[in-house]
Amino acid sequence: MKYSVLGALSLVLTCHFGAPAQAVKSNKPAATKAAVTKKAPSTAASPSTQTAPVTSIVVPSWLPPTNPAQPSATILTDVLDTKLDVRFDWSKQQLLGTALLTLRPHFYTQNQVILNAKGFDIKNVRLVTGNKDKTLTYGYDKRRLTINLDRQYTRSETYQVRINYIAKPNELPSNGSAAITSNKGLYFINPLGTEKDKPKQIWTQGETEANSCWFPTIDKPNQRMTQEIAMTVEAQYKTLSNGLLVSSKKNSDGTRTDVWKQSLPAAPYLTMLAVGNFAVVSDTWRGKAVEYYVDPQYQSTAKAIFGNTPEMMEFYSQKLGVDFPWEKYSQIAVHDFVSGAMENTTAVTFEQSIVQRSVRDILDMNYDAESTITHELFHHWFGDYVTSESWSNLPLNESFADYSEFLWAEHKYGADAAALVQQKSLSQYLDEARSKREPLIRYQYASQEDMFDRHSYNKGGRVLHMLRKQVGDEAFFASLNRYLTQHKYTAVELSELRTAFEDVTGEDLMWFFDQWFLQRGHPELRVTHSYAGGQIALRVQQLQDSTFSPIYRLPITVTTWVNNQATDHRIVVTKANQTFQLPASQRPALVKFDSGGQLLADIEEELTQDELLYQYYHARSYLQKYEAIEKLRPKLADLAVSGMMRNALNDSFWAVRQAAAEALRRYKGSEGNAVRSELQRVAARDKKSQVRAAALTSLSSFQNEDFGSVYSVALTDSSNLVVGAALNALAKAPTIESRTQINKLRENAGPSLLGALSNYYALNGGVEQYQWYLGRMGEVSDEDLYESYLQSFAIFMLRMPPVERDKGIQRLESYARSHSRDIVRLGAYKALSTMASSMPALKTTLQDIRMKEKDPNLKTMYTLLQ
Repeated sequence: MKYSVLGALSLVLTCHFGAPAQAVKSNKPAATKAAVTKKAPSTAASPSTQTAPVTSIVVPSWLPPTNPAQPSATILTDVLDTKLDVRFDWSKQQLLGTALLTLRPHFYTQNQVILNAKGFDIKNVRLVTGNKDKTLTYGYDKRRLTINLDRQYTRSETYQVRINYIAKPNELPSNGSAAITSNKGLYFINPLGTEKDKPKQIWTQGETEANSCWFPTIDKPNQRMTQEIAMTVEAQYKTLSNGLLVSSKKNSDGTRTDVWKQSLPAAPYLTMLAVGNFAVVSDTWRGKAVEYYVDPQYQSTAKAIFGNTPEMMEFYSQKLGVDFPWEKYSQIAVHDFVSGAMENTTAVTFEQSIVQRSVRDILDMNYDAESTITHELFHHWFGDYVTSESWSNLPLNESFADYSEFLWAEHKYGADAAALVQQKSLSQYLDEARSKREPLIRYQYASQEDMFDRHSYNKGGRVLHMLRKQVGDEAFFASLNRYLTQHKYTAVELSELRTAFEDVTGEDLMWFFDQWFLQRGHPELRVTHSYAGGQIALRVQQLQDSTFSPIYRLPITVTTWVNNQATDHRIVVTKANQTFQLPASQRPALVKFDSGGQLLADIEEELTQDELLYQYYHARSYLQKYEAIEKLRPKLADLAVSGMMRNALNDSFWAVRQAAAEALRRYKGSEGNAVRSELQRVAARDKKSQVRAAALTSLSSFQNEDFGSVYSVALTDSSNLVVGAALNALAKAPTIESRTQINKLRENAGPSLLGALSNYYALNGGVEQYQWYLGRMGEVSDEDLYESYLQSFAIFMLRMPPVERDKGIQRLESYARSHSRDIVRLGAYKALSTMASSMPALKTTLQDIRMKEKDPNLKTMYTLLQ
């Protein structure tokens, strides 16, 4: 699973608003301590009975509250097979279903079975026998269905239960989390067809335990079942579910019944179905069907988005030594999805934004869309083929999927691209770690949804990378092969992963798994060095709070450069304060700690300007170049530094060029003309659109300088990202010459440019653009509505005469109150908040919106944004 847009936003807001004001750098003692301490309660005592005073414990601001223990679900009954026969009532948003479950006691004899079934109308429950079905008695509390069997059954006996029911997901309480914004399981999108710009669709989302909102099951990850789903739908719709389409029959009433069957067992939360007017684009891998389900208007670009899937399947099959094991592989993009993507076995679901791109937009695609695709595919080994037995062990699913993004980038695009993935992922974890730090494997949490965080994903992926570096590539992938082959189609916990690595390597790796998987936090290091008498003294201090985090054992490589010769030294840090002596014939030009960039840590490394310049010019990786660029930004006025930045504008890796272009914003040094000339060259000719766009943005930072001709040329660029950057630059420095170009662009602009155009007109538009804003609003993606369009519209509205604002305010209020997407409601709320500063009457409206919002995540965000 990948985060939804709102989920990622919620995590960011929690980190920035939820953390104490002083928590700016996690490796500073003042930043990691809360303002209060915990003490034992004082009691009066006579001098003869007094004990030693209790030492105060300073509690870090990131320490989460104590939560209840969450053991793995006890297995009383195994669900072996599920057969569903379902049809849909679009107007009532209900599913009419019959479930035939094949069950068996797990070990102990049973005379009843307890199923999860949320918010159903139960019509009847029958035991299916060879001669005649038996009616069974049951108890039902709208959450659990307790069925009384006709006798005791032993673990060697299977039995079948048939349940007729109606699922009513819209009548369930609205709940969700940062990663999965709703948990009602079954979703009807535009069911009455009243939204003209949105198709009618039905889709499901099962993780964590929401599939029991639409079929009865034991909704736990340590169950495994085969399945068959018969869907009766109107003839014009396509269907999709797990496994293969084994039959499709036209019915006399104009409907059609499709039967999908998955013969390999998977956890109940991985079951899915989807219905809608989809175009199906076909591909193949080793004779297995690979298909992409998209809205018809995206049929021509589907392969540009998903087309690397067969290559990914081949790469992982060979790398793991386990061929893709499932019957087929389909990927479907749906509207209003409640998460970023979901790894349903053989039928992955994505939010619509992954395909909502024109050919011009695809030129700008960075690794984000591809990383989501590879993430969900890798789950078909880690998560689907082998499944974590409990939500406490979720990193056994998500950490591997996160690390697959690194593996694919490394394979397809090289080491620098992989390092960029690593850098972004580590940054996201460290950002979250400012406000909370949990063990990766957590047996205590308030809700299983809490497990879907930057720890389970980003931290876990970086831990796997360190494990790979610790044991070596051959042992790493051999261990993964052993883990997968030994535990295929079963549920596992952390010890089984550790044992697989120990069996292959012959090493005791408890120390690694304990400190990285079972302890909270991460190393916070200060690294300094000095030179004297032919020895480098390298001092490493672990500054993390050792009351709540371990003192880490850190095998690491330090590289020294003497006479332009690099020497690698392997050291093992084991103490809070440790000094290592490294030989050197003369003072080194550079001493680089963790030169491989593998460590998950917050590192403060003391390097001089000369050392950083040397590091850039002798860098072995993107990470070393990027670090030099970032750390030398404050010293741009120095000629050596500005010369390094100009050199970086010609680097072979685009992200280095982009970092340099961004670093040169507002440059005020003596090489001003040369820098501006270089940025203009990059803006016009760099082969990567992200770099051209960064150069344009940097040019726009130079106040009172005219680069209008550069921006005008950029308006004709082949990349929408570059055109958008030019529009944003012209918004701050409009030119008469570009106005005609922009007005022409406005009439034919695709959805991806509407945000930049809205920003331009927010600062430079007039009453004549009012109807343009209202007319194009329906074409803007939900994500872009939140990111820019609605906020720009609010700023534009403040420039309009008050008498002209009513329609716009009504539209924003309607979006804030009733739009189906949470991020759009949030964006509209923020837009109204912007206007409230000049229109105090809107404060009452905002208060009413807050009061009536049912989504708990949005309520929290509204509070944070007040």
